[in-house]
Amino acid sequence: MKFQHSKVFAAVTVSMLLGMGTQVFAEELRVQCYSDSNECEVTGEIAKRFEAANAGIKIVIDKVPFKAVVEQLPVLLAAGEGPDIARVTSIGALNKYYLDLTPYLGANRTKYWQTNFASTLNWFRSPEEKISGKGIYGIMSQLTVTGAFVNKTLFEQAKVPMPPANATWDDWMAAAKKVADATKTPFAMAVDRSGHRFAPLAVAYGAKIFDNKGKLVIDNGYKLAAKKFIEWHKAGLMPKEVWGGVGGSQYRDAFEEFANGRVVMYYSGSWQIGRMDKQVSKNFDWVVAPAPCGPAACTAMPGGAAFVALKRTKYPAAVAKFLDFLATDANYAELMAKTENIPAHLGVAKAGVPYNVSPASKAALNTFVADVPKIAKPNFDLQGDGMNQTMFQPTAQRLGQAIAGELSPDDALARLAADMEAQSKGASK
Repeated sequence: MKFQHSKVFAAVTVSMLLGMGTQVFAEELRVQCYSDSNECEVTGEIAKRFEAANAGIKIVIDKVPFKAVVEQLPVLLAAGEGPDIARVTSIGALNKYYLDLTPYLGANRTKYWQTNFASTLNWFRSPEEKISGKGIYGIMSQLTVTGAFVNKTLFEQAKVPMPPANATWDDWMAAAKKVADATKTPFAMAVDRSGHRFAPLAVAYGAKIFDNKGKLVIDNGYKLAAKKFIEWHKAGLMPKEVWGGVGGSQYRDAFEEFANGRVVMYYSGSWQIGRMDKQVSKNFDWVVAPAPCGPAACTAMPGGAAFVALKRTKYPAAVAKFLDFLATDANYAELMAKTENIPAHLGVAKAGVPYNVSPASKAALNTFVADVPKIAKPNFDLQGDGMNQTMFQPTAQRLGQAIAGELSPDDALARLAADMEAQSKGASK
């Protein structure tokens, strides 16, 4: 009997050791994740299905505050440490730490990524890779899109029809002015004080953003849009305090102006949908207009966050396998639907995302999704350029000074160009 007990004990011990061995040698991937809302939780749900289909690979979602991504992650990576995968927003800035997934995806899946994420793959690449078009480093977990929120109630009260889907910025300004005059609303339109928010107007009116050497440039299209923008403020169509009421390159949104009924139309972006639903819907009806047009394009400005593969991982094939799992049509559509985000996946965007939100929010999201394929290449390239702040920041500062009456439009544009040149030289040292 004692001998039999010994055999049982030995068998259990061996079984436990084998089990421990399985745990020790499993490929455990750490995913550093911050959430705007529930992105980490939804990614965790999808990860469970991945684990069930891939025995031996464990996905651990480490949820951290956004500050950790901005301040701590670069330090960890510089020291050769950190997670296997991270969710980041400064997508191009950490390129030297990224793992190229291409060798692990295979030809068919590489083509799938190149087709469906064609517009954003360059955001992850080095300047040299942007030219060659090589390298797949991560997947957008959230695409933000700029757009115009319109006070539908005021349009109805004024009995003014909304401009059609291909309406220009000038068309919208004219219509919004009619509504403002009829309803005694103080202003026709407001735009967030941000060079990022100005960029779609610039490209719509012909700005190329880059010269033939890939350098950021203030060209005639940019100048045309800037002077138009300044004139709208001088004509009293836009509230001067948004762009002209603060100094430097300081950001200021115009959400409160819209929420309080002081402007007919507000140009911001998809990240404002939640605030609109909670704070504005109880006061008036609102809609999102399709991207306003100009002579050159009907375009919005993209942004967002991404899961990136990090080369310090011990399990590159597993990292590639998990990110490829997230990239499949069904899983990516689920991630977008449950997190209420805009897809960067062109196939999913075209098919439509089954959002479960209020009717107003769903309509807004669908409009933003429909605008993704129309975003002009200069806007996509600008968002992915590591030097974009050298254009964004002085645009806010110098146009703000012109709107405040501190500089003439020509002087503001000249100083803007000089600022960009100085910042560019400083960054290259």
